[in-house]
Amino acid sequence: MLLIGAGLPRTATLTQKIALEQLGFGPCYHMVDVLADLDRVPSWQAALEGSVDWGEIFSGYQATVDWPGAFYYQELMDAFPDAKVLLSVRDGEAWEHSMGETIWGMFYGDTLARHLSDARICVDERWANYMAMMKEMWSKSGLMVSEEDEPGTGNMARAMERYNEEVRASVPPERLLVWSPADGWGPLCEFLEVPVPSMPLPHINDSKSFGVMLSDAALRALNAWRDNQDFSQLAAHP
Repeated sequence: MLLIGAGLPRTATLTQKIALEQLGFGPCYHMVDVLADLDRVPSWQAALEGSVDWGEIFSGYQATVDWPGAFYYQELMDAFPDAKVLLSVRDGEAWEHSMGETIWGMFYGDTLARHLSDARICVDERWANYMAMMKEMWSKSGLMVSEEDEPGTGNMARAMERYNEEVRASVPPERLLVWSPADGWGPLCEFLEVPVPSMPLPHINDSKSFGVMLSDAALRALNAWRDNQDFSQLAAHP
């Protein structure tokens, strides 16, 4: 492990993943890896319970950004003492708004993605385990404890600022880069001691696709469940 991303979800972490892989720090672990393979969830649930083998979880990976890895940035610093730490930052109000449209909305919002996710929980045990794990992780973080932390209250923005200050205070300065995509390649490449690419820094705005991605996955799971049901008796007795 060469780089530990301590930045919170919704701080352009997918952009970071792609950028780091373009710089040769790949593969880079990201929440999309977990969503693509829900069999990874038990390992992260075990980590929440205090039983974890970081070498096994990150076998084959050179970097990690976003949750679930960022949730454990302090533990990963100890496990990989030579790894550098990247803290991606964002304006607190903008972060809270983005959370409301995506992660908070999936847990508490009155959205199609949330309702489809709830339906998927009923028929897909792996998704139920994933959602339970994520809700516990967010609750333990203190960043989004309940539906009362809704966008517009400022609760999440203030919690994010406290978190960022904690990272700054706990990571040795020579090991830390505080960065946002607006800073461009320069500071990131200098920190990682690699040449600046000729290509522009990737820009991935996944807020718009977040709900579509979750809804599509839920619909596939629900359709698979339906295809495995025997509705013959129901059809015989309308």
